[in-house]
Amino acid sequence: MNSHFFRMPARRLAAVATVTALTAAPAALGAGAAHATTGHGRASAVVLRTGLDVSLLNKTVNVPLAVSLNDVKAPASAERTTLTARLDGVDGGRPFTVLGAQVASARATANGRLAEGSVRLVHARVHVPGLPLLSLIDVGTVTAKATCAAGGKPVASANVLGAVTVLGKRVTLTAGGPTEVKVPGVGDVRLDLSQHRTTSHTAAATALRLKVSINPLKLNVADVEGTVTLAAATCEAPVPGKHVPSQAPTPDVKPQGQQADLAETGGSSATPYIAGGALALLLAGGGAVTVARRRRG
Repeated sequence: MNSHFFRMPARRLAAVATVTALTAAPAALGAGAAHATTGHGRASAVVLRTGLDVSLLNKTVNVPLAVSLNDVKAPASAERTTLTARLDGVDGGRPFTVLGAQVASARATANGRLAEGSVRLVHARVHVPGLPLLSLIDVGTVTAKATCAAGGKPVASANVLGAVTVLGKRVTLTAGGPTEVKVPGVGDVRLDLSQHRTTSHTAAATALRLKVSINPLKLNVADVEGTVTLAAATCEAPVPGKHVPSQAPTPDVKPQGQQADLAETGGSSATPYIAGGALALLLAGGGAVTVARRRRG
């Protein structure tokens, strides 16, 4: 009877020691823990985008031409160099080339530190319906780039390098204002060169934007009105990371001596607490056995 009376509290004491040891480690690990709230940036890039209205047969038939080449959003990239389109009533319904280039690349990246969109176009030629043999524009090298770093000032740049030919006419582009190109019997084109803008956290760059009005020989076979954009990039800066503590921080408990190597050998920072719990369990059990033997004696 006496032995049974003392053994029960000893077992209960051992159980309490075990529970205390196992719950102490997670509590110690959670103390002072923090989570980062970091907002990723955004970026986009496109080699070519059209927004054209094509009117056929004296404007009795209207067909929109809205196409894009290498239009990407972060994280993505594209390297296609040819874009074709098909419009009923134009060239017998056969595909025609909207853009052909030696190089046509678009890249967009975004993470917690940087968002960036970039475009590079080399030896490009753009066509519109109704002008199968004459290109709307020929350009040498066109680039656009928008960079937004967390906590930094956004930067945007765009360049058009080399010769530029519009409707077969060699032109000189200026950054001071739009360039007007008028070709009798063919049409008019207005070019805006190297547009870019920035705010405190965004940037956008467009190398070339063309406003097109084409009606070859005034035949009203294919009347083309609208816009063509070459090389555009945008970005939005990431939100800098903020550490929000999950609860009041407590002083770090650093292992002493050789225990510092546990992290490298697969040991956990909870090991000292589990070891302490096991020691408490051993002492409690040993004490209970000793008391029980003395009672039996």
